[in-house]
Amino acid sequence: MSEDMTFLPKADVLSLEELDRLTSAFVELGVRKLRLTGGEPLVRRNIMRLIRQMGRHLDTGALDELTITTNGSQLPKYAYELYAAGVRRINVSLDTLDPAKFTAITRWGKLEKVMNGLEAAKRAGLKVKINAVALKGVNDDEFHHLVRWAGDEGFDITFIEVMPMGDIGGEERLDQYLPLSMVRARLREKWTLTESNHVTGGPARYFDVKETGGRIGFITPMTHNFCELCNRVRLTCTGTLFMCLGQEDAADLRAPLRASESDEAVVAAIREAITRKPKGHDFVMDRRNLTPGVSRHMSVTGG
Repeated sequence: MSEDMTFLPKADVLSLEELDRLTSAFVELGVRKLRLTGGEPLVRRNIMRLIRQMGRHLDTGALDELTITTNGSQLPKYAYELYAAGVRRINVSLDTLDPAKFTAITRWGKLEKVMNGLEAAKRAGLKVKINAVALKGVNDDEFHHLVRWAGDEGFDITFIEVMPMGDIGGEERLDQYLPLSMVRARLREKWTLTESNHVTGGPARYFDVKETGGRIGFITPMTHNFCELCNRVRLTCTGTLFMCLGQEDAADLRAPLRASESDEAVVAAIREAITRKPKGHDFVMDRRNLTPGVSRHMSVTGG
């Protein structure tokens, strides 16, 4: 988020019932995996009601997987309920294991709270993958430590390149950009990385780590885009469908959803939008172009 976010009026945000209806339309059209992201999805009031409703598609076999990307802060409260609703795998965003750095990066967060959440997730039986954005001059001295810690905890870890979204902070954000080719080369100095055949349908390229028995993923939207493999779309809490994280083109699903109790218009809008899914994103990161690849913040579309 930016330092000074403007939040949406309540009327613009889909109700939990509308979100359930809309995601169910996607499932009816053949979507096999759903992921809730944020911001932080678990802070929404009555969120478990929606997750339980979405979980019914697992029971019928219409859905293969229901997952969540979270900052971990609410897991002590919800980990067992998530498992009971059918969630088996979660992504936790964590860029550093240093408490002071963590507070600086998140502006408010307490690392201890996230660590308690991760412990709760383990106890509940949830498989955890850590997502860490590689930040030059911020956490680039921690990569080996992060790999060791993740291995000891039984977590997979994925490193992600900085993406130019929203106000990227000009020179400061650009100076944090670290190509993952450099990160991978640095990790190979200490760890034996073997390319893995593990796939999740997502953008990460995975490597097995001999010394820890775990996996490391690399998401490289800047140095090596993964667009040819992408079959993902992103639906915001306002009912806006983005066919690509790195482009502005979008479709309004809220209007047809609210116009009729029938799903016919919604299904037609989804089908039309998917035909416009692009071949690639528009991300650029260089000093000649300090404007973001897209104007919206990551929190708008979901991580």
